[in-house]
Amino acid sequence: MPVLRLEMHPGRTPEQKRDFVRAATKAVVETLVCPPESVEIIITEVPKDAWAVAGKLKSDG
Repeated sequence: MPVLRLEMHPGRTPEQKRDFVRAATKAVVETLVCPPESVEIIITEVPKDAWAVAGKLKSDG
């Protein structure tokens, strides 16, 4: 059972998420040769004030 985890900032629309999970599922099915029912995708939205790069919060610009 392939499990994909996507972490991203909030702001994508439900339709963008639907498009992503369709395309990602298709890629997994074609690449790993497994049924689509076995593919699970977890989307976690992390606010910019809880995400840092190079010692700086993303919310700080």
